[in-house]
Amino acid sequence: MKEYFFQDNMGKPMDRVDGRLKVTGSAKYSAEFELPNMSHGVLVGSTITKGRIKSIDTKAAERAPGVLAVLHYQNSPKVPGYVQAAHPTEPKPIGQPHRVFYDEQVYFNDQPIAIVVADTLERARYAARLVKAQYEEEKHATSFPKHQGKAFLPTAAQRNPKHGLNDYVRGKADAYKGENLKIESEYVIPSEMHNPMELQSIIAHWEAPDRLTVYDKTQAVIGSQNAFAREWKIPVENVKVIATFVGGAFGNGLHTWPHETAAIIAAKKVNRPVKLMLTREQMFTMVGYRPFAWQKVGMSATPDGKITAITHEAIGQTSSYEEFTESTLQQTRMMYTSPNVTTRYRILPLDVSTPIWMRGPGEATGAFALESAMDEMAHVLKMDPLEFRLKNHTDRDPERDRPWSTKFLKEAMLMGAEKIGWNKRQLQPGSLRNGDWLVGYGMGVGTFGAHRNRASAKATMFADGRVVIQSATTDIGPGTGTVMVQIAADALGISPDKIIFELGSSLFPPAPSQGGSATVASVGSAVRDACIALKKKLASLTTGNADSGFRNVKYEDLTFQNGQISLTSSPGTKLSYTDVLKQQKLPEIEVTEESRPSNEERQKYSMYSFSVHFAEVQVHQLTGQVKVTKVVTCADAGKIVNKKTAGNQMIGGAVGGIGMALTEGAVIDDRFGRYVTKDFAEYHIPVHADTPDIDVVFVDKPDFINNAMGTKGIGEIAIIGVAPAITNAIFNATGKRINELPVTPDKLI
Repeated sequence: MKEYFFQDNMGKPMDRVDGRLKVTGSAKYSAEFELPNMSHGVLVGSTITKGRIKSIDTKAAERAPGVLAVLHYQNSPKVPGYVQAAHPTEPKPIGQPHRVFYDEQVYFNDQPIAIVVADTLERARYAARLVKAQYEEEKHATSFPKHQGKAFLPTAAQRNPKHGLNDYVRGKADAYKGENLKIESEYVIPSEMHNPMELQSIIAHWEAPDRLTVYDKTQAVIGSQNAFAREWKIPVENVKVIATFVGGAFGNGLHTWPHETAAIIAAKKVNRPVKLMLTREQMFTMVGYRPFAWQKVGMSATPDGKITAITHEAIGQTSSYEEFTESTLQQTRMMYTSPNVTTRYRILPLDVSTPIWMRGPGEATGAFALESAMDEMAHVLKMDPLEFRLKNHTDRDPERDRPWSTKFLKEAMLMGAEKIGWNKRQLQPGSLRNGDWLVGYGMGVGTFGAHRNRASAKATMFADGRVVIQSATTDIGPGTGTVMVQIAADALGISPDKIIFELGSSLFPPAPSQGGSATVASVGSAVRDACIALKKKLASLTTGNADSGFRNVKYEDLTFQNGQISLTSSPGTKLSYTDVLKQQKLPEIEVTEESRPSNEERQKYSMYSFSVHFAEVQVHQLTGQVKVTKVVTCADAGKIVNKKTAGNQMIGGAVGGIGMALTEGAVIDDRFGRYVTKDFAEYHIPVHADTPDIDVVFVDKPDFINNAMGTKGIGEIAIIGVAPAITNAIFNATGKRINELPVTPDKLI
C-alpha cells in the first residue's frame, strides 16, 4: 500500500499552532508557573576571578525580612553525585562541570558562591546584597592572546588516537607551504554570548525526599531528567521535567548549569518550591557562550583554480576546570576537492566559565576562517569566488570516501547567485559605488551533519476524530509543534486542525534534545511511525469486522484519506475513522512507537545539509559604517516540511550571522577577569535597523536515505557561512580584509 501524503500539508507554509498562545500571553514559560508556598532564590556571585573563599558573612542577610535560608559551601545540603564524582578511588575525569557550593575554590568571576532564599523576590534580592565574602585571591589568566601558547590537544584525543579531534592529514601535511600560488591568514572570533529573550530560569520542587519536579528552561527534557537523577542518586522516573514553552535558545539550554542545581539544593533545604531566574548580567557568566577562537588557514591552488592544499589550525577557549571542545575543523575536511588537507585543533584553558555549543557549534567558527580563505585565494587567482567554489565542488565525501546521501549545493549556489544579482559583482574591489557608499558582494558556504537520533511518540485517536500526539521534545522557536502536526496530518490523511501535538514533559515518550539540527528527522520520524501504527490499528479493527465491507482485506489494499478508510480498488467502499471507533464502542485507541535510524545503512553514506549565503553591503568611505543591504540565504536541506517556519529559521540564522560579523563580541577586562559587555547596553546584537529584507531559497529535494520523510536539518546551516559572506562583501567593497570579528567602523577607517 502506498502511504498517502497530503501535498498541500507537506511543504505548506502553515501558521504556527502555538502562535496565538504566544502572542496573547497565554503560553506559560518556566518561571511563570505558580506553586503553593513558592519561595524565591537569588544567586550571589564571586567578585574575584581565581582563588578561594576565606570567609563568608551571611548574618545580615539571614536577619533580613522574609529570608528563609542563605546557603553556601559551608552549610549547603550535599549533592550525592558531587561526592561520588570526587571520590579518590575513581578514575580522574577529563574535567567536570562546575559543582556549585561544593568547596571554597573560585574558578571564574561571578561564580555562584551563595543563594539567598526568601518569601518574595524583592526580599531575596535585597538580602543577596548583604552577603559579604573575604577571599584569598590568586593571579588569574583570562587573556587569550597572552596565553595562546599554552593551548594543548584535548585529553580525549590524547587518550584515543582515533578520536575525531586528533590531527588530521590527507595527502601531504602542510603541502601549501611549498606551492607558489598560496595565501596564509589568521582569523579571530571573540566570545559571543547567548542572549535569548527568555532568561534561564527554574522552579524546583521536592514533592517527597526522593521525588523531584522542575519547571526548567531547557532544550533537553530527558537530558535534564537524567542529569538531575544522577546528581541526586534517585530513580530517573522520580524526576519530572516540564518545559512546555521555551523562549528562544541557541544552545545554552543543552547543558545543566550551576543555577539549576542551586535551586534544587535550596528547595531541598527550605522544603518548599524555589523559583530562580538569572539576571541578564548573569546570563553572560553562568550559562556558556561561543568560545573565543584563533584560527589560521594556509591554502594553495593551481593557476586555473584547482585547490592543491589546505591547512587549517584552530584554538578554542575552555575553562580551567572542564575541557569544552567543538567541531571547528569539520567543514575543511570535506567541503572542497583538495588532495592535501591538514587540520589541527587545540584548546586553551583560562579562568573563565565553561563555554557551550552556540548555533552552528564549531562549524560557524570554522566556516568564517575557511570561507574567508576561499575568498582570499580567489582574489589572488583573479577568479570569481563563485566560479572558484564550483570548480572545487566535491561530488563525493573526500574525508570518508563515501557518496553523499544527497547533495544539491551547486543548485543552491546558482539559485542564490541569480537572486542576489551576483553578475553585478566586480573582481576589482571598490569598483561599485552608490554616492558616498562603496558597494560589495560576498558569499559563504555552510554545512552541518544531517543527524537523526532515536525518538519515541505516542498517538491517541479519540472517537470524536481528534488525535493527540505526545513526545518529550521541546520547541525553542523553530516551530517544532507545527511541523509535527503537518507530518501527522500527512501520515494520517486528516486535517491539521484535528491534531494536537503535546511536548515539553518528561512524562511523555522520550525524545532527544532540540539541538544539532536533528529534531524533525528524529522526532518527526517517530511521529510518522506512530501515525502509521495508528492506521494499522484502525485497519485491524475494520478488516476484522464482518459488517464493515472490509472483511479480510489486507492493510496494503487500503487508502487513508480525508479521515476515511477506503478500498484502493473501490474508492466508494469507505468508512470514517470515527465510525470505526464507534462501531467498536471504543472511546479511543492509542499506540506508542520508537523510531531509530539504521546505522548500518547510514554507514554507507555521508549525510549533510548544505547552505550558501550571499550578501550585498554598502560601506561609507569616510566613516567606515557598514550596512548590509541585501541577504539571500539558500538551503539544501532535503524536503521542507513547512516553508514558513523553515524560512523563519533561515532568516533568524542570517540575523545571527550579521551580529557575528558586525556587532557581537564580549570584551573582558583582563585586569579583573570581568566582562565589560554584560548587558544589552554594551553587548550589541542586530536590531531591525541593522537587518535588511532577507530572501530565503530552498532547493527542496528530499533525502530518503536519511529518513522516510526526506528531511534534513536547517537550524545550524542557517548561520554557518553568513559571517564570511558579509566580510567577503566588505572586502569586495573596500579592498580591506578584516579577519578579526566583529568588523566595527574603526577597523575600516
